[in-house]
Amino acid sequence: MAANGAPTKITQGSRTRGGIGESTLRPDGTLKVTGEFAYSSDMWHEDMLWGQILRSTVAHAEIVSIDTSEALATAGVHAVLTYDDLPTEVKNYGLEIQDTPVLAHGKVRHHGEPVAIVAADHPETARRAAAKIKVDYRELPVITDEASATAPDAILVHEGRDDHHSGHVPHPNIVHRQPIVRGNADEAARKADVVVRGEYTFGMQDQAFLGPESGLAVPAEDGGVDLYIATQWLHSDLKQIAPVLGLPEDKVRMTLSGVGGAFGGREDLSMQIHACLLALRTGKPVKIVYNRFESFFGHVHRHPAKLYYEHGATKDGKLTHMKCRIVLDGGAYASASPAVVGNASSLSVGPYVIDDVDIEAIALYTNNPPCGAMRGFGAVQACFAYEAQMDKLAAKLGMDPVELRRLNAMEQGTIMPTGQPVDSPAPVAELLRRVKAMPMPPERQWESSEGADVRQLPGGLSNTTHGEGVVRGVGYAVGIKNVGFSEGFDDYSTAKVRMEVINGEPVATVHTAMAEVGQGGVTVHAQIARTELGVTQVTIHPADTQVGSAGSTSASRQTYVTGGAVKNACELVREKVLEIGRRKFGSYHPAWATAELLLEGGKVVTDGGEVLGDLVDVLQGETVEVEEEWRHRPTEAFDLRTGQGNGHVQYSFAAHRAVVEVDTELGLVKVIELACAQDVGKALNPLSVVGQIQGGTTQGLGVAVMEEIVVDPRTAKVRNPSFTDYLIPTILDTPTIPVDVLELADDHAPYGLRGIGEAPTLSSTPAVLAAIRDATGLELDRTPVRPEHLTGTA
Repeated sequence: MAANGAPTKITQGSRTRGGIGESTLRPDGTLKVTGEFAYSSDMWHEDMLWGQILRSTVAHAEIVSIDTSEALATAGVHAVLTYDDLPTEVKNYGLEIQDTPVLAHGKVRHHGEPVAIVAADHPETARRAAAKIKVDYRELPVITDEASATAPDAILVHEGRDDHHSGHVPHPNIVHRQPIVRGNADEAARKADVVVRGEYTFGMQDQAFLGPESGLAVPAEDGGVDLYIATQWLHSDLKQIAPVLGLPEDKVRMTLSGVGGAFGGREDLSMQIHACLLALRTGKPVKIVYNRFESFFGHVHRHPAKLYYEHGATKDGKLTHMKCRIVLDGGAYASASPAVVGNASSLSVGPYVIDDVDIEAIALYTNNPPCGAMRGFGAVQACFAYEAQMDKLAAKLGMDPVELRRLNAMEQGTIMPTGQPVDSPAPVAELLRRVKAMPMPPERQWESSEGADVRQLPGGLSNTTHGEGVVRGVGYAVGIKNVGFSEGFDDYSTAKVRMEVINGEPVATVHTAMAEVGQGGVTVHAQIARTELGVTQVTIHPADTQVGSAGSTSASRQTYVTGGAVKNACELVREKVLEIGRRKFGSYHPAWATAELLLEGGKVVTDGGEVLGDLVDVLQGETVEVEEEWRHRPTEAFDLRTGQGNGHVQYSFAAHRAVVEVDTELGLVKVIELACAQDVGKALNPLSVVGQIQGGTTQGLGVAVMEEIVVDPRTAKVRNPSFTDYLIPTILDTPTIPVDVLELADDHAPYGLRGIGEAPTLSSTPAVLAAIRDATGLELDRTPVRPEHLTGTA
């Protein structure tokens, strides 16, 4: 309030350098590219021990006995723990359903499940001691697919199941089921001039982050423990860890350590509880670092899926109806499967207007590796299928595939299949127009006057072809992804902002529990503080549990939700700073009471630029601090019978055009370009925005042509748990990725922004597949595409 009691408008948009809308550089960027950045695996503590986990060698078996005597007798070993050594009655954990045992008890349910843990004075000693533990297994039949999971005589993966989803599923081996019914798809199908059907298979993808799971647990004098950990959600970890340890949450103090990538793979616990248990048992700090082999078993993966689709259209291309059934393999434990089912079902139509739909999505319990969150979860699998259907429909109608999409594109005001209106910009047709209009890459780029540049050819440096049998293909795709947690989840974030004078300069400190996993949140938070508080110097406090929860770094939500919390806290700090200024200096200048005031460049100024005071003078001897929670608008659960409900906060959209060259004789693919057009609402940091779009695009490319965890269908064992056999795109595989950024503000979001990190992962995969189909004429109904699928030898 102004000194005279009248409201004072405080204008947004400080022109302080390094604020919102600028491409400011990452504070951790130089350290990371020079190798000086400290990741969680770099941590060290005097007198620390090393932890090691013994994992099951079979996928499904009763545990007859465990003999740890030889391991305990090994010199240098300080502790060996099994299920029987757990300190409390709480022995399971889980994101939503607490079905995952800390250490296996009675049976193992997947290959690589933790059975025992060891602490020793050297990592090699710990490894050798773990190998000496003798486990006698009695193997059981494995459940690996829908047929074996839902057969009348199927073995139950979880006997005696009793959770909040178990009452509405048709079989105990189904984690969650979500139907969505709107209109009458059967009646509408009779009006279709053309009907296309498809059965699609989506492979199991790994997050493949480069920094393996690692952390350091340090026992404290008060009986608690300090855990330094690479994670995506400190407070979620805390709520799962503390009950198992038998400690109150305030005695489990967690601090974020350097995170080497995440993409959903760090939403679930890995070695957190194990390190804490060993530290509390031995009274010494314990560090655990997975090797790459362990990492493939130590985190969840993207759900593989079977997708069954039917679309109908009139002869002029208007969609009449859609039916689909999506079967997601959740593996041995629930993890995020219920949420993945919700996303897959509610976004299964794609960014199109279809009034009559009949949808079912389920997730299974099997003995395959556990699956959970990965960038774009649920929506990625659905997008692959519905975009293949659009191409199939266009071909049958003799229409241009882009024009068919534009004809049926949703827009602001469209009603989703769940009955929820889209109340912010949905520029699907415009994104398709833009991406199609982008310049095409030159033909036959491998040719030069000096001879063929094999790096530009399918097969690359393997030098397998010089252009013989190489055919170009072009494909398009567009996708829709929700932003934020959905279905009634209390999605909020907390920010603490302090403003004070340090060494004669006004400084803002931002403290949140946001996990910086590479997305650039620490950069954006500083930009927000500079914009709202008019200071140049901003300190980002390390993320820990000494401040309220920031939620997970997932669902493209952190800039929206934690950014919103930082903005809100900064606004409250700004009000308090101006109140101090009015108290100290307001009587000397009437503008303090009447003008629209800005904090800019360390000054208090009017909207006309007149300086009213220096922030150093205003804040001298003062410290202003605010801790505030911030929530976006509420959502609601989908009806379990009809799927109706306002389940999502916001939607994001991206479109891709893929240009590929295929050696049709050898089955080799070179992706030349993946052009993208995406609406980001407001680009808070344009450089980071483009980086996120290019990164998501590359992960979509990976699952299109190379990435898949291969599981033996007879034994449910993982065949390729290494970067030797599990391939991810290198710089030589990564194409040119031109990006066209559209900014149509969402009035419901801070600064009008739109979550951006996941949408490009959706549409890049089906665009690449569409381009390969264009080059080869093959249907190609699975990911990833392998050479044998292109040469007819599969």
